Amino acid sequence: MNWYFIFPTVSTSFIVISAVLVAFGWRLAVQRKLESHKKVMIAAAIAAILFFIIYASRTVLVGNTTWGGPEGLKLYYHIFLYFHIVMATVAAVFGITTLTLGFKEKYSKHRKWGRVTSVIWFATAITGVIVYVLLYLLYPGGHTKPMIDAIFGL
Repeated sequence: MNWYFIFPTVSTSFIVISAVLVAFGWRLAVQRKLESHKKVMIAAAIAAILFFIIYASRTVLVGNTTWGGPEGLKLYYHIFLYFHIVMATVAAVFGITTLTLGFKEKYSKHRKWGRVTSVIWFATAITGVIVYVLLYLLYPGGHTKPMIDAIFGL
């Protein structure tokens, strides 16, 4: 296994870990175990940040992956991918907002945002795993040039 496959596998694992931690954290909040809730949700945020660092590093240093599946599925894959990207962006903004509200002890707003954020995060994690399975397991494609090479004309 080379870096081309290790980066996506590790980054996808961090998103799954983050989603599982969010689920546990939500359960702890419902049980009113708020100190444990806070710790688990911080761990979930750290896992999400690690995902982003690995994903961004792969894009810059290794490159992205092109669709390797049947041409007839390419449009559907791209629509699904764009949906996932938009949802992930929204989830990140909502996640930062929800964490900020919690740290500022604005608990009423934190609870309202948290419910929505968690659901969006779960959907993002699920669609992210589906993208991973499509690109690296079912229909392995090629990869594009690393961004750093494209920027410097290498």
